[in-house]
Amino acid sequence: MSLTVHTEQRGDVVVVSVAGELDMATAPQLQDQITDLLDKGRNRLVFDLAEVSFCDSTGLSVFVRAKNSCDDSGGVVRLAAPQRGVLRILEVSGLVEVLHTYPTVDEAVAGESTPASS
Repeated sequence: MSLTVHTEQRGDVVVVSVAGELDMATAPQLQDQITDLLDKGRNRLVFDLAEVSFCDSTGLSVFVRAKNSCDDSGGVVRLAAPQRGVLRILEVSGLVEVLHTYPTVDEAVAGESTPASS
């Protein structure tokens, strides 16, 4: 399956909408998009995961690298609206709070304090 990535500027935050399966074959595509955003000084990122049907450890590592890069430059990474299976992977890996995961894109953009839970 392929991966599609679209970006939308919302104030000082870039919403990165990801759709499809995020795995070893598709993760480089998302990583390239993130690198491009960071190169342009965009370091406040919200990843809309509502349409991500699968995410493996390679996909998780893309988010962790994005978080580290954004943290280093004073930015932030938040995840929004993961499907149940993706949320479960985030919970089991212990990344659900490290990556600041929210139930909706609007809450993630606003940076509200209530994380997603199963």
